[in-house]
Amino acid sequence: MIIDLSMELSENILVYPGDPKVEIKAWNTIEKDGYYMNTLFMGEHIGTHVDAPAHFIKGGKTIDEIPLDKFIGEGAVIDVSKLDRDILPEDITEKAEIVLFYTNGPDVYLSEEGARHLVNLGIKGVGIDRESIDGDFKSHRILLLNEILIFENITNLEMLIGKRFTFIGMPLKIKGGSGSPVRAVAIIKEK
Repeated sequence: MIIDLSMELSENILVYPGDPKVEIKAWNTIEKDGYYMNTLFMGEHIGTHVDAPAHFIKGGKTIDEIPLDKFIGEGAVIDVSKLDRDILPEDITEKAEIVLFYTNGPDVYLSEEGARHLVNLGIKGVGIDRESIDGDFKSHRILLLNEILIFENITNLEMLIGKRFTFIGMPLKIKGGSGSPVRAVAIIKEK
């Protein structure tokens, strides 16, 4: 079974404050040109996306320099939706190559201590169902300095609580990119 973990990109999508709004405009039409095509204008960190180290680390790897196997791995979801504080090491109850946090919307972020704990666990990536994994970017810097990818705006995580799955979040190969939108999915093996 494949579960889509991605937001739909449209001109109505919410963007991080200060980021450019998405524009999707018809460039060609079947009636006029014989084929249909749109133009896209958007930032790299729109919708469901991944942050590369270059996003916060001067001289860090850009999205096109990261090996593809970093975007695929065994995934686990940790339900932190009942927390009324940031995510601490003791809340990280699952270990997987890619750890995803289900907040269900409240202002819950990954603490610096939680980020350091994930670094010590040796994971490939971490994700959250919010627009940012933290509010002050300190956890961003800790994770990205250690080349741990950050996936943000992941959807449908409630469907994966208590399950093991293969996570795939492939980026566009943007030369010099600080990140990229991804089509993230979870593949659950059926018994």
